[in-house]
Amino acid sequence: MSFFDSPVGRCTRLQEMVLLDETQEECAHEHDCPAGTVCPLDRCFAQISGVSDESVLPKHEAEAPKS
Repeated sequence: MSFFDSPVGRCTRLQEMVLLDETQEECAHEHDCPAGTVCPLDRCFAQISGVSDESVLPKHEAEAPKS
C-alpha cells in the first residue's frame, strides 16, 4: 500500500489533477501553460516549493538570506 501526502487540486483548464506543493510558476512550466494563462487554481499553490506544512514556514523564512 502506498500513500501520497502532497496536496492536490483539479485543474479545470487541463482536466487533470495537479500538485499544489509547488509554486504556480513551477506547475505552469511542468504542464506547458503559455505565459499569461489565467490559472483556475490561482492562490492555491505553495509560496515556497515543496513546503505544504505552514508550521515549517517561520523556520524557512528565518533561514532565508536577507535582501
